Amino acid sequence: MLSIWGTGLLTGLALIIAIGAQNAFVLRQGIRREHVGVVVALCIVSDALLILGGTAGIGALVSRFPVALALLRWGGAAYLTWWAVRSFRSAFKPAALTAEAPRSRGSVVATTLALTYLNPHVYLDTVVLLGSLANQQENGTRWVFAAGAVVGSILWFCALGYGARALSGVLNSPRTWRVVDCVIGVVMLGLAIKLILG
Repeated sequence: MLSIWGTGLLTGLALIIAIGAQNAFVLRQGIRREHVGVVVALCIVSDALLILGGTAGIGALVSRFPVALALLRWGGAAYLTWWAVRSFRSAFKPAALTAEAPRSRGSVVATTLALTYLNPHVYLDTVVLLGSLANQQENGTRWVFAAGAVVGSILWFCALGYGARALSGVLNSPRTWRVVDCVIGVVMLGLAIKLILG
């Protein structure tokens, strides 16, 4: 049982650690020290719901409706492109070097949910892939595998959000913000292109 849980944990971490839109936003909010707990909690709950949904068999259902994934793909690509442009503008505008006005909790929640649920890769990784792997476990241990994947998500988002928050004093300089915004812009644009071509 422990080895199945560990396999779920490592598989979940392997899929989630790749730099993506959601991770970039969590990092940004951690550095800004703004609504970090809310962002981390939303990401954890969303991942848990998607992983458990995939384990319950929703992944097979989602894979039968390619139109839904196509809509998510184009909507996600448009949103990621907009986010990339916003990040590049922030990096190269002189105003970006001064303290940015705090964002409301509602705005941060909306952005977190959009970056999570408008990304088709989230569904492919959590619902389809992790759900399929969980359902391949023998002796009814699929929920043990899923629990390991959920714990991986908890560990990752807590480490990313609160780790960035702890280092925000070191990282919160104009030069760092330019680099962070440029990296986020490149990541978002790359993901958008990948979605369009994929």
